[in-house]
Amino acid sequence: MVQRFGTDKVGYSFAPIICIWFSLIGGIGIYNLFKYDPAVVKALNPKYIVDYFRRNKKDAWISLGGVVLATTGTEALFADVGHFTVRSIQISMCFVTYPALIAAYVGQAAFLRKHSGLVSETFFKSIPDPLFWPMFVVSVMASIIASQAMISGTFSIIQQSLALGCFPRVKIVHTSAKYEGQVYIPEVNYLLMVACVCVTLGFKTTTKIGNAYGIAVVFVMTLTSAFLVLIMLMIWKTNIFYVIVFVLTIGSVELLYLSSVLYKFDQGGYLPLAFAGVLMAIMYTWNNVYRRKYYYELDHKISPDKLKEVSADIKLSRLPGLAMFYSELVHGIPPIFKHYVENVPALHSVLVFVSIKTLPISKVPAEERFLFRRVDPKELNVFRCVARYGYTDGRNEQEPFERLLVEKLKEFIRNECSFSQAFLTNGDVTEKELGEPDDGQIDEDTKMDRTADREKEQEEAEREIEIIDKACRAGVVHLIGENEVRASKGASLGDRIIINYAYNFLKKNLRQSEKVFDIPHKRMLKVGMTYEL
Repeated sequence: MVQRFGTDKVGYSFAPIICIWFSLIGGIGIYNLFKYDPAVVKALNPKYIVDYFRRNKKDAWISLGGVVLATTGTEALFADVGHFTVRSIQISMCFVTYPALIAAYVGQAAFLRKHSGLVSETFFKSIPDPLFWPMFVVSVMASIIASQAMISGTFSIIQQSLALGCFPRVKIVHTSAKYEGQVYIPEVNYLLMVACVCVTLGFKTTTKIGNAYGIAVVFVMTLTSAFLVLIMLMIWKTNIFYVIVFVLTIGSVELLYLSSVLYKFDQGGYLPLAFAGVLMAIMYTWNNVYRRKYYYELDHKISPDKLKEVSADIKLSRLPGLAMFYSELVHGIPPIFKHYVENVPALHSVLVFVSIKTLPISKVPAEERFLFRRVDPKELNVFRCVARYGYTDGRNEQEPFERLLVEKLKEFIRNECSFSQAFLTNGDVTEKELGEPDDGQIDEDTKMDRTADREKEQEEAEREIEIIDKACRAGVVHLIGENEVRASKGASLGDRIIINYAYNFLKKNLRQSEKVFDIPHKRMLKVGMTYEL
């Protein structure tokens, strides 16, 4: 419930608790070390690892799946680099987290030297009696905070996938004006909650949950190292010798741990792979159809010549009012417009094709928000508009958006007129600079002609602005293109399943266009069209 306040506010609230947590486990660990067996520090000698494997062989290899849980949580540091600076993670890991954990584990080992029968309850049994209940409260709060790292990491991954067109539309709330990566996604937040409750009820024991978590963590580490090798070879152009050394040292250790955790695949380890399979299926389905739709629109977009042909149709009538036609295409007119005109042979007196784009900056100044371009022929009063927003800019004030867009449209027409007048004025200067004969009569006639042209341009601009004002008074209508997709005739069975069933199921159960664009429902009109992909 507190995720909506943002990573930074949650972090400020929980940071003191984490500091208390690390201080307590480190202090208790040092206390147990000196109370029970200070000689345990000899365990830092790597020789004991070799002896352990010689003595236990296969059982030692299997036990690595449990040992890896001592390092889990560190992978969340790298998922959260977008939320915190690299330097802050380095300092906190080296001077707080690592020393406290080493002290805690060494203290528990010393405690077990005297109480070997309390292995399953080592943590709470090793706490001194006066500190038991305070430690119990702090540990519960710390476990809640530990989940924050994975939740915020999930938000970041979903946001990046959405930007690449690899994930269905979800609402993304940017909670920080300073850091782009700090986001909150309501749908994902509640799905995580439901999934956690279901997993807990299904597994019931921490052993199976630990097996599942171990496989997830080691897979993350192994895949990260594999991608790092690709970066070393293809981007950094690292010497092949260093790449081989990296693979033999880091890679061999990670593969050893991976083989150990996979041994417990049937004891809960299958869960993260099942989740990954479902997510991959969703992402592949969405991205596959998303790309096909985009290329379909590019191939079938309306050219300027086609628009002139449509506008010249004598059956086409003009209605009073201003229509905003929303489209994802920035260049060209979407094919759904032709479909609309063919079925409803009427156009509003002013038509604006609007594309809303979010930029990777916090705010876009109001004067730079709208980019306009006129669509020929001029008498049609058709314009293209790209509305640019930063990730913290609000788009939920419908009336101001309309008003601001119309004002900027009129400003664009005035600027276009001013540019044309400036061009005519510069033409006078240019001709004089070129050394044309100074014939007073010709020069005077030319000036009069150009003055008349400027006045004509001014009158035309004022006339266009009057048409826009009149259209706004008649009413503003928001037209949304709703695209249905179907597999084309002759498509393979796989394509039919992906397009007709999987993609359409996702689309019907996700956030719709009017919610994404924050469009007033009273003045919204949906235009449907079926794409055969």
